[in-house]
Amino acid sequence: MKAWIARWLIRLWGWRVEGERPESRRFVLIAAPHTSNWDLPGMLLFAAAFDIKVTWMAKHNLFFPPLGWLLRALGGVPIVRHENRDVVASMVAAFDDRSDLILVVPTEGTRLRVDYWKSGFYHIACGARIPIVPSFLDYGQKRGGFGPALHPSGNVSADMQTLREFYAPMSGKYPGQFGPVRLREEGE
Repeated sequence: MKAWIARWLIRLWGWRVEGERPESRRFVLIAAPHTSNWDLPGMLLFAAAFDIKVTWMAKHNLFFPPLGWLLRALGGVPIVRHENRDVVASMVAAFDDRSDLILVVPTEGTRLRVDYWKSGFYHIACGARIPIVPSFLDYGQKRGGFGPALHPSGNVSADMQTLREFYAPMSGKYPGQFGPVRLREEGE
């Protein structure tokens, strides 16, 4: 989809585009808050508005035919969550093999409220030595886009504090389902 068409659809939807197109051609893109099935089409529409082709991870049982064919064509990669397949290592290898890769990671791992984000996004970024870019769909203010790139320092708590501050004003479609922005690795 052309960027101008995506921007027109976003305006028609009653939303506005915020932020700048990330400069890097390789990064992990956080998709948060994730509280609704509408988040995926919204994220894809905003990515198109910035002329960004994304690859995104989702649970494998969404990829049944014929829907699975469409999801793969839109950049979907099925992840079998109940099996130990070392997704982090395989995604780091994917970054090593490609000069252009924007990997969207739904950090909450579900549309329901969780106490901790999944830490894979952080470990992928550290392992591949690439930035993390926060994206957002803020239903409260009807805006979406991208925030500034975060280059992981290895200090998980400090890096997560930066993300907490970024996401503090954001509201998902179902605000009560957006839990705290934190990782288990931070401790209590």
